[in-house]
Amino acid sequence: MKYKILFLYIFLSISSFSQDLCKTDIMNQENLLPNNKIDEFLKYDFSKLWLETENSLVYGILGDEYQRILIKLLTIEKNINNPNEYFVYGKSSVKENICEFVGKITILKIQESKREHFGVDDEFKNSGIKTQGLLTAKYEFFENKLQSHSGYFTGILETKWFLDKDDKMQYDNINIHSDGYFNNAFVGSWKMYHYKIEKKCHWGDYRVPSVDCSFDIGAGEFVVAEKYHKKGWIDLALKGKAYSLDITESKSKTKETIKSWWE
Repeated sequence: MKYKILFLYIFLSISSFSQDLCKTDIMNQENLLPNNKIDEFLKYDFSKLWLETENSLVYGILGDEYQRILIKLLTIEKNINNPNEYFVYGKSSVKENICEFVGKITILKIQESKREHFGVDDEFKNSGIKTQGLLTAKYEFFENKLQSHSGYFTGILETKWFLDKDDKMQYDNINIHSDGYFNNAFVGSWKMYHYKIEKKCHWGDYRVPSVDCSFDIGAGEFVVAEKYHKKGWIDLALKGKAYSLDITESKSKTKETIKSWWE
């Protein structure tokens, strides 16, 4: 029952603003078969699918003003006693305030697609893919209460996958070159501990899912509208301008190791 209530909450939250939201169809108009095949697919380990994408291509927003949030999932382990549950450790960063979090991903539904799209010019059509589809899960991530401005994340996760010819579970990037592509869509909220502060929080691979259409104005790639740049997106805007002017970074004579924000 609690899963149904969570689904209803997310559905109503999205539906109430559906006329203004974009990036809501992770399948990009590809049709799914209705049956839940969770019992058939729980034998596979999905953990690496959520660790697949380079962090610089994972984009997230916090709150109605679309403040940028960085999310890094560092380790994910399948629960050997409960095959639909995965233990997660990661970090979040907002305005350079970094928090550790722990939690879990619980798989609720696994559906197969009708397999109508096989990449550009059907390049994957004869690659031996056995099947592909969509995984739906709920997530609960709890930040360290001893750290500043901490809280917890809850919501619904959608992940596209495929089963290759060797019966290995793989991250579905088959249609990565299509304009509407995104994956690992986390759609939910963040709540601060001990305070009545709750903000929507969405993040995903290559695009932010379920956002106002005025936010992501890119066609072929993720592009943040100028009015949101000051909310943490200025580096992406400058990077885009550098590419458009064909500016390349000068190579330093000395090799310096630059740490990532989560290290």
